[in-house]
Amino acid sequence: MSSKILAITIAIMGIIYIFLIPHDPVGIKITFKLIPMLLIILFASIQPPGLPKSYKTLIILGLFICMLADGLIYWFIIGLITFLIGHIIYIFAFRRIKKNTIPKWAAALLLLYGLIMIIWIAGTLWTEGEFVLVVAVVLYIGVILTMGWHAFQTGNRFAIMGAILFIFSDSILAINKFIVAIPYEHALVMLSYYGAQFLFSYSIFSHYSSTRNNLLK
Repeated sequence: MSSKILAITIAIMGIIYIFLIPHDPVGIKITFKLIPMLLIILFASIQPPGLPKSYKTLIILGLFICMLADGLIYWFIIGLITFLIGHIIYIFAFRRIKKNTIPKWAAALLLLYGLIMIIWIAGTLWTEGEFVLVVAVVLYIGVILTMGWHAFQTGNRFAIMGAILFIFSDSILAINKFIVAIPYEHALVMLSYYGAQFLFSYSIFSHYSSTRNNLLK
């Protein structure tokens, strides 16, 4: 299967899950939720690796862990921890292809975002006495910001866009769960989430093209 056909199939299956699959029965919903991720992993696996080859390996491992988290998120803390592991793997992946320091504007925006989210979400949970969730949320925000930070350092625009979409997706999810209901939350979260994971998978090819061009110079 070619990359283009696979990418179209990923988009179709993602749309089917987001807009057509009912909430019940849960087993069917989880199954359809995982199909786009399985296809994204397949898409990543057929991309040629750049140097170092470990970047591709780590991205695929991160995708797989996040796919597990997709099924486990119905048990929120377990799913959160699994996603945390996935982000840590992405951090290691991005560190493998680090090229530059993060732009000052990006660093400032990430730090400002983190401060706002901690005060808003963790602060709200603290006033409600949800101290375990406070720790989990603060830790998660710290890790996903670190992931975004390292994505910017790669100079890989697909990794950067993927990280931004991932942060957006998790922000909508957290605000909807802990603060206030957001209209079309499910569609916003899943469209940006699948988009982020696909961009991470495509960043493998982008990295390959970059390293190949450098070798040919």
